[in-house]
Amino acid sequence: MHVTKSQAKELRRELQEVSDCCSQGLRSPIGKSEADLLAPILKAVAHPARLQLLSIIALNGQACACDLTAPVGLSQPTVSHHLKILTEAELIHREQRGQWAWFHINKKRMKDISALFAV
Repeated sequence: MHVTKSQAKELRRELQEVSDCCSQGLRSPIGKSEADLLAPILKAVAHPARLQLLSIIALNGQACACDLTAPVGLSQPTVSHHLKILTEAELIHREQRGQWAWFHINKKRMKDISALFAV
């Protein structure tokens, strides 16, 4: 079943944090609503370019969108698309500084995702 953006937002309202829904991680079965919440987040990181972007932003602490095209070898619109997906999944935070968008890692979300896979 495909989860729409509005459904995902509703699920996020119900379960604000990954840790709220899955405090046991994958050490115990998760329900459908929890799986529906987690799937878009995990799908966001399940792309090579997005993994590259996350690693670059994490390594540098922050990054300007203008500096991310060359390292991943993609055009600016494509990088912006991937950054939007990461932002919507709340894996990164976006801050507008003048005409430039700057991004930094959402450490809480990343910690929650890491805990999900801790067995």
